[in-house]
Amino acid sequence: MPERVATTDPDGVDFGWVMQVTFVLTIVVGAPVVALLSMQATLPDWPSRASFAIRVGAPVWVLTGLCVYLYARWREGDDA
Repeated sequence: MPERVATTDPDGVDFGWVMQVTFVLTIVVGAPVVALLSMQATLPDWPSRASFAIRVGAPVWVLTGLCVYLYARWREGDDA
């Protein structure tokens, strides 16, 4: 078994966990949301598709990150 490279013992919210969970949930939730909403939009070329994905995906990412952070704060409060 290889040696562990690094360990953390965070005080408060573990931001590494928040970033990892936000990344995964944004893909799991955001990709279907962008795909479903894109069916209602006219996207004739790649620049318009990319712009649409950014305009819809950015709020999904922000909301997901805030929810994950608030959940982590809530769980951290239970452990105290």
